[in-house]
Amino acid sequence: MSYNELIRLLEENGFRLKSEKGSVRIYTKEGWPNPVRVDYHGSKEIATGTLNWILKAAGIKGGRR
Repeated sequence: MSYNELIRLLEENGFRLKSEKGSVRIYTKEGWPNPVRVDYHGSKEIATGTLNWILKAAGIKGGRR
């Protein structure tokens, strides 16, 4: 999965961009206790461990809603 696809998935699940500084983006969702940090790199593929960590932090199972 690319970073662009991950961002699209987060937004489909109700997350919105809260802040951005350089390549670091912070996404939040109303009712979700913790912000989700994404070190954004466009069309590059995300390492499996990094992807799993971000999806877990966002409460998304298996890369889908």
